[in-house]
Amino acid sequence: MIEQLRIKEAIKEHGTSINEVAEKMGISRFTLSTHVNGNPSTEILLRIADAIGCPVTELFEQPKTDSLTLICPHCGKNINIKVE
Repeated sequence: MIEQLRIKEAIKEHGTSINEVAEKMGISRFTLSTHVNGNPSTEILLRIADAIGCPVTELFEQPKTDSLTLICPHCGKNINIKVE
């Protein structure tokens, strides 16, 4: 099972912005956005985690066994569905 990255959410949860993370990493906002929206290397993931002060595992979604989360195509919000 492939885990999904949740870099943007982790950045927000740590009270920082893409601009601040890029500055801490010594790269441009555009370069960081390219990594975040693409397929970042392990090195980049480690640098992002270091910049926001979290373990790299926090950048990955944890699988949920008792619920299913969908994203609304209109507003982008999560829709949680309980699996029984």
